[in-house]
Amino acid sequence: MTDPAAPQRLTAWVHGHVQGVGFRWWTRARALELGLVGSATNLADGRVEVVAEGPAEALAALLDLLRGPGTPGRVDTVIDRTSAARGGLHGFVER
Repeated sequence: MTDPAAPQRLTAWVHGHVQGVGFRWWTRARALELGLVGSATNLADGRVEVVAEGPAEALAALLDLLRGPGTPGRVDTVIDRTSAARGGLHGFVER
């Protein structure tokens, strides 16, 4: 059984109109509010890749926010993967 307090890593690929609308900045603000570390990166195909590490509960909250109605732009779908934390992340950056 996995320890719910143990850090985990969320990788989420956000599809839709999410570049050039403040989506990465918004994601960074939400992640920092939740105490997460990681990054939000524009991909060449128009998606944004979000990588975040922290407690499972905070990662689930971020994922709910990414899928929720309050995001900038338009989110069509979010594909996500959770794995063990790898560490080495500091703060939350936009790329």
